[in-house]
Amino acid sequence: MTAIEEKNVLTDAELAHLGEGSLAYLKEIDSEELRGKFPGMPDIEPGTRLWAVFAANGRPIMLTDARDTAVAGALQNDLTPVSLH
Repeated sequence: MTAIEEKNVLTDAELAHLGEGSLAYLKEIDSEELRGKFPGMPDIEPGTRLWAVFAANGRPIMLTDARDTAVAGALQNDLTPVSLH
């Protein structure tokens, strides 16, 4: 007897919208990563560590110097904060 494995397959578009409107991703980043993720950012001293908050689709929401502030920002926007490593 062969067991049939059932899988839920998401399209790229479905995956991109997973958690949209309900999740916020928090990630500690350094100043060198800012340019690609936060277009138009002014220069920040190299080596500076900051906390970034992103929407589920990757759109940047906010940038702060404290994790607690990042969590509070997510919660104020009715989003569940999730840490990225």
